[in-house]
Amino acid sequence: MDPTRLHPQARAAMQVQRRVPLTMASVPEARRSMVQATPAEVGPGPEIRSVLPVDAGGVPARLYRNGGQDPAPVVLYAHGGGWVMGDLDTHDGLCRHLAAASGWAVLSVDYRLAPEHPYPAPLDDLWRALAWIRGPGAARHGLDPARVAVAGDSAGGHLAAVTARRARDAKIALAGQILICPVIDPAADYPQLDGYGLGREEMRFFWDAYAPPGVDRDHPDLDPMRADLAGLPPAMVITAELDVLCAEAERYAAALLAAGVPVTATRYQGLVHNFPRKLALFDAAHVALAQLAAALRGW
Repeated sequence: MDPTRLHPQARAAMQVQRRVPLTMASVPEARRSMVQATPAEVGPGPEIRSVLPVDAGGVPARLYRNGGQDPAPVVLYAHGGGWVMGDLDTHDGLCRHLAAASGWAVLSVDYRLAPEHPYPAPLDDLWRALAWIRGPGAARHGLDPARVAVAGDSAGGHLAAVTARRARDAKIALAGQILICPVIDPAADYPQLDGYGLGREEMRFFWDAYAPPGVDRDHPDLDPMRADLAGLPPAMVITAELDVLCAEAERYAAALLAAGVPVTATRYQGLVHNFPRKLALFDAAHVALAQLAAALRGW
């Protein structure tokens, strides 16, 4: 690690969460570590008009409303954590900020986690929640089925990207897709940036938990780059310079652009994986959230 490349806030932020070496046996401890670090990393988030638990087609979810629009456009949100960790509470602060800044409703999905529920369970949960948004259940909450975007961070970014393509294939018109430091490439050929937080072996563990040996990782539901990308909704892609996922996310943004998809991609210099979630630690997280909110308002 070259400390001169790190933003000063990133250097401090890397000390907050207790690192747990990932094995199948240590998954419960790793999940607790992420939860325990959340108050210091994310903070409580702003007070907003309403936060409600909902059953989104059989999938537990949390609905955030702040704007005055009724029916309200809605972001279907998939949290990060390598498909293995994370939950509604670890991403509560981020979803509150996004709802407050954008005026959109945010539906955060508590999808099933690997390794107990590997591919395609998390993806299927996102798809069921999208169907719920477009049905009578969401209408009772004042949501607009004609203005839906998908979003996610890290592994949730992967789920969002695949859900956007599935929606295109099903002739469901989405307003846009927000991909925050997304996982994209199952080849897991990462640069040597292990000292900056998320490491190569951690990501390989996550992939093995989500898509175990024997699963065809060339399928477009696992490798979004293998899909026809034409006709996908507009994309906002946020990356961090010192993130092992930065290069693959930017390759995906370039491939979307080459396919004729409107794309805005921003790389934040000196920062590390998934900094936009860590709103209590990074000034740049608030800048990134403002960027995302502006994109939503434009969609």
